[in-house]
Amino acid sequence: MSDYTKSTNFATKDNLSSGNPLKIVKGTEIDTEFNNIATAIATKADLASPTFTGTPTLPTGTVAVTQSSGSNTTTIATTAFVQAAIALLYPVGSIYTNASVSTNPGTLLGFGTWTAFGAGRVMVGFDSGNALFDTAEETGGSADAITVSHTHTATTTSTDSGHSHTDAGAAGVFGTTSGPDSVQNFTGSHTTSSATANITSTTTIASAGSSGTNANYQPYITVYMWKRTA
Repeated sequence: MSDYTKSTNFATKDNLSSGNPLKIVKGTEIDTEFNNIATAIATKADLASPTFTGTPTLPTGTVAVTQSSGSNTTTIATTAFVQAAIALLYPVGSIYTNASVSTNPGTLLGFGTWTAFGAGRVMVGFDSGNALFDTAEETGGSADAITVSHTHTATTTSTDSGHSHTDAGAAGVFGTTSGPDSVQNFTGSHTTSSATANITSTTTIASAGSSGTNANYQPYITVYMWKRTA
């Protein structure tokens, strides 16, 4: 970009005496000045919809450089301001996630120091009322917790109060077949002594539950996570 610099000081000619050839304004002098003006104008940007070339910069201290974050005015923003505004979105301690790109955010975003974060873990919200979650970056849980296989016990009681049996006994005859001592029939019965039965009972209870690791994960999706440390 060229600035216009006047080659001829026309005002000094007024102080020259008449007849001095330098007092005359020459056409070449006027032509030189017009050419210098034309060159300077051709290298200037238009006020309406200018097209810049090269690497345009703004002076330090202008509004475009020093404007406050959150400004929604139509003032021009420099790359420095834009970078600072993006950095405000990720202050130290922020977590950056990406579902497909594993590149360090310091390279992607152009600022900050970032370290890989939370490998193999999911995040849970801070809860001051729960000792498990009342400290930032507190960890817990186990990926290899076992769902235990177990059995139940049972007691079986068999009771026999004792019992006896009665039979009809036996039939018998005595005497002769005629006369006063004719045949006499008789029957009888008797009862056995009381006894108890020898009873054995077996009760089997099937096991419940299943043993094994990695059987208690919540539904999850894997992403790359980074924490800004500086």
